Amino acid sequence: MNRIIQNNQTLELINNRRTIRAYNSKPLTQEEINTIIHGAMRAPTAGNMMFYSIIQVTDQKMKEKLAITCDNQPHIAKSPLILVFLADMQRWWDYFKICRTKELCDEIDVEFETPQESDLLLACCDALIAAQNAVITAEALGIGSCYIGDIMENIEIHRKMFNLSRWVFPIIMVCFGYPKGEKENIPLTPRFPQKYIHFINKYNRLNKQDFTEMFQNVDRKYDVNHAKNLGQKFYIAKLAADYSKEMRRSVKVAIKDWIEKNL
Repeated sequence: MNRIIQNNQTLELINNRRTIRAYNSKPLTQEEINTIIHGAMRAPTAGNMMFYSIIQVTDQKMKEKLAITCDNQPHIAKSPLILVFLADMQRWWDYFKICRTKELCDEIDVEFETPQESDLLLACCDALIAAQNAVITAEALGIGSCYIGDIMENIEIHRKMFNLSRWVFPIIMVCFGYPKGEKENIPLTPRFPQKYIHFINKYNRLNKQDFTEMFQNVDRKYDVNHAKNLGQKFYIAKLAADYSKEMRRSVKVAIKDWIEKNL
């Protein structure tokens, strides 16, 4: 292995990152919090327009509520730092209004459109890239993290909690904190072999033998009634679960509101 690659601290951080759900009582300093947020804001962003916002949750009652609304995960309430990453087009469209952009478009015969599905996806990309930068920054400080995709659930509750307008969508939440105990004692989660994920020039669909090989080192012991194989277990335990159904419902509501034509 190339010596520079072998001794690279950033690569070591990435290779050894683990999801941390148990935190010790040590609080994060304001300098550490600012460093994590700064790291997030240095992430690549579409056109340098930063189609995202970040909400830091400090209120303990809000944390406890999120522990319930995000699929009943008690560790959320115990997290020293919670950041909610928002796909945010509202800021730019508010600025366009201040700048009388629609009036200019009318003058020069250019259609002025409100945000559509592609804008939502682009803003989600911006927010997620920023979140991952925050996670790696925290890792460099010895601070653990846990992604919470369940923030997409219960859209009506979370909109009210965070005062979210129609062109703001909570795409991901991240909990941060110093690990309780030795992080190295937590096993690294295995990943699929690269050949089933990384393709050259074109997408490859997998056959039965490919799937057999891909899952041969995957140990997911879901206790699922009636499931006869790993595929059935994954679907019943994850995609058919109540939280997945609620996430689908909430996302449909958010997209419907997002693309509504009236201003």
